[in-house]
Amino acid sequence: MSSAIVTEAPVESTDRRRWWALAVIVAAQFMVVLDVAIVNVALPSIRTDLHFSQESLQWVITAYSILFGGVLLLGGRLADILGRRRLFVVGLALFTVSSLLDGLAWSESSLIAFRALQGLGAALLSPAALSILTTTFRQGRERNLALGIWGAASGSGGAAGVLLGGALTSALSWSWIFFINVPVGALVIALTPWLLGESRADLRHRNFDFAGAGSITGGLMLLVYAMTRATQHGWATAETIGLLAGSVALIVAFFVIELRSKAPLLPLRIFRLRTLSGSNVSGLLMGGAIFSQFFLLTLYMQEVLHYSALKTGVAYIGLTLTIIGFSAVSQALVTRIGVRRVLPAGLALSTVALVLFARLPVDGHYFTDLFPAFLISGLGLALAFVPMSIGALTGVSSADAGIASGLINTNQQVGGAIGVAVVTTIATTFTAHYVNGHAGTNAFSGPALTHGFEIAFYVLAAIAAVGAVLAAVMIESNPAEPELDLGSDAAVALEAAA
Repeated sequence: MSSAIVTEAPVESTDRRRWWALAVIVAAQFMVVLDVAIVNVALPSIRTDLHFSQESLQWVITAYSILFGGVLLLGGRLADILGRRRLFVVGLALFTVSSLLDGLAWSESSLIAFRALQGLGAALLSPAALSILTTTFRQGRERNLALGIWGAASGSGGAAGVLLGGALTSALSWSWIFFINVPVGALVIALTPWLLGESRADLRHRNFDFAGAGSITGGLMLLVYAMTRATQHGWATAETIGLLAGSVALIVAFFVIELRSKAPLLPLRIFRLRTLSGSNVSGLLMGGAIFSQFFLLTLYMQEVLHYSALKTGVAYIGLTLTIIGFSAVSQALVTRIGVRRVLPAGLALSTVALVLFARLPVDGHYFTDLFPAFLISGLGLALAFVPMSIGALTGVSSADAGIASGLINTNQQVGGAIGVAVVTTIATTFTAHYVNGHAGTNAFSGPALTHGFEIAFYVLAAIAAVGAVLAAVMIESNPAEPELDLGSDAAVALEAAA
């Protein structure tokens, strides 16, 4: 593989361009995370302008989620094989163009199709960006600092998305929640050739695991679709059961294929890294809890407290600023005392916040009921996202940086899709139980909705608590350093990165 460009070692610490490169990839990641949440606030306006039916409106979210969650693992491996900068640019270009088309959409079908393309772009972009970070900064203090900045962007993006979505929708129109991505994406693409060196893994083979890629991509996409559909049509229907069974069969087939493959898409040996495995399990559970938290809180503020879209967005400022402020503290703590002590603490604080959210009253007030829980939640997310990202890449060789990045992103996204589907069902079920037991109420009344949200938040608190326990048990106190796997083109790699 003499023609391959391989970046397997970080550039020297005197090269400050690494930090400018970090700014570029973090900006791209923030845009992706922002987009996951920014659409929710604008859905009522989209429904009115494009004449969506209530049943089809969910596809504005689902079309994006299916491609994003389903292709992340494949995107991570493609970054390793084809080139991380190359895939970063391709994914970002697709994401940017799709954002423009989203804003120009003229019908239900056009917006859904363009959202699917946007999700595909995000799935190529996100793992490539994280793997560039991993191969640019050596494991230890500097990578932890870089991942602290990355974690701040990832953790605050959801809350910032609700805020920005409310502001843009109220001041301009829903189209601008997509148009805002275009100048940012164009600027990042323009800066990429100047700041990012190309890198790819020296895997010493040219084979690609098409069977593994097809099975896991199809299985994850089918799983996300099945979960979303189950919230509308029920979990016990023949179609839902068939879809879930099909997704499980494809995912099981993927692991069988990987065990036999000479060039696996996901080398199962990386799961021998206990810190990586523990961080990914925590990522799956944390994704389910936090995506669902934002979903339920937005419904509570808008449907129970009757906040406007803009007021709902502003309400998240306390949480957003707390995440940003404590992410630096989080990475410093990880550097000093390790992932094993910080990650469980973050998940435990998130558990406390979810219990407080479960106790929100029908006539809740922002500063006495929501704000304290937001501060605790922001602190918990800062102390969870940063060590989770660090742990998911600890001990990983440079050749596997892309697939490890895709793996943690996949677990968070799939966990989020499963979590939202489950809590939607729980909240709806217990709201119905409340209505049946209280004559004169309906499913849209404040007491009925709050009761459903209460049970759902308690379930999320239990999930976060399980994540804290598993993180404490699974993650190593002193994880091993990754092996240096410099290939024959290492000199070319360093020249390209510089």
